[in-house]
Order: sequence, then C-alpha cells, then structure tokens
Amino acid sequence: MLNDPIPSHIDPRKLADRGTTLEGEVQLAGLQRLCDPLADDAGVVQARFAFERDERRAVVFHSHLDVTVKMVCQRCLEQVTLPIHSECTYVVVKEGANTQSLPKGYDVLELGEDPLDLLALIEDELLLALPIVPAHHPEECQQPAGLDEPEPSVDEVARSNPFSVLAQLKRDPNV
Repeated sequence: MLNDPIPSHIDPRKLADRGTTLEGEVQLAGLQRLCDPLADDAGVVQARFAFERDERRAVVFHSHLDVTVKMVCQRCLEQVTLPIHSECTYVVVKEGANTQSLPKGYDVLELGEDPLDLLALIEDELLLALPIVPAHHPEECQQPAGLDEPEPSVDEVARSNPFSVLAQLKRDPNV
C-alpha cells in the first residue's frame, strides 16, 4: 500500500499485476472543473484505489473517494456543507475492444497505450456524485430574508373565480 500523494498519471495494468493499493489525498483546489460549482475550494479529497486482476485476468480497480464540499443551498441561498462519497469498480479494456462479454457491475474504462489520467478520473467521479440541487435538510433550512409569503390583500380574497360562470352554465339544463 502506497500512502504518498496520489500520482497524476498511472499505468493500471502494471499496478494490477503487482496488486497495488494507492491511498492518499488530492487538494480540492487542484480540481478546477469540480471547484466551479462549489462555493469554496478549500479541502482535500481522500482517495483509495485498489488494483487487481479478476478471475478472468482482466485489469480491475476499485475507487473510494471522500470529500466535504461547500455549495450554495438552493432553498435558502446560504452555504451548505455536504459530504460527497463515490465508489466505483472499473475494468480496463483496450480501445475498441468488445465489452459485451464483461460481467455486470463494472464501469468500462477504455485505455490505449497512454497512461491513465488519475486526477481527471477523480474529478469526473466527484462531479457525478455532486447533488443536482444542493440543499440543507428541510428542518435545518431557513427561508431567505424578504422572501416570506405576503398576506393576501382584501381584493384577492374577495375576487371571484372567473370560471364560476362556466360552472353555472354547466349546471343549467337549458344550455
């Protein structure tokens, strides 16, 4: 097990042959696409990658990513701190290979002769794990000041329904 900083580029085939596990941290500020929807780029991603060959001798690796991010709550417009967790199991195949015979449960990662950009993979996984609409839990969320529902005016309460005439016509048997 290596507990150094996560390398930016790796060869998963060699790491799988050795049965290597990479474990370390990645600075959140270094993942620019991930930081775009965030309110703050402070923090670190805890990353763990376990490489192996499965029973069919295919290169497989398991990723576990954890990070705490700050986003803007879409309900109250205040900052919300959200824990993000992502787990994936990848099978590495050559570019253009037939993936129909692969077992279910694997995410296919087509890789040529170039090394794998591990930081881009981390960023992609975390982008997919972000909530579509970040928000506090409903009991923790406060309405923003000035957005309270106004009391209905006397005119709004007294105004009749414009379709009530149609309802009367519907009840009239002579129409």
